[in-house]
Amino acid sequence: MLAKKTSKNQLTLPKEVAKSFPDTEYFDVSVKDRKIILMPVKITPADKTLDSVRDKLKKLGVTETDVTEAVAWARKKKR
Repeated sequence: MLAKKTSKNQLTLPKEVAKSFPDTEYFDVSVKDRKIILMPVKITPADKTLDSVRDKLKKLGVTETDVTEAVAWARKKKR
């Protein structure tokens, strides 16, 4: 399949490719070995992401004290 770059540096995905990602609106774009790589990305509002992180920490039993100690450990100067 071919995709043509427009004068505004835009590409249109061929229908067959787009069909494989029906609910995807955004893609992360990178280049590796002269190849363009598109990775589907799901955009999540920040408040939803924060809530899910808090829920996961709660399920894992991670407390505020654990976080404080981990930050202190990470900030310690290395010898």
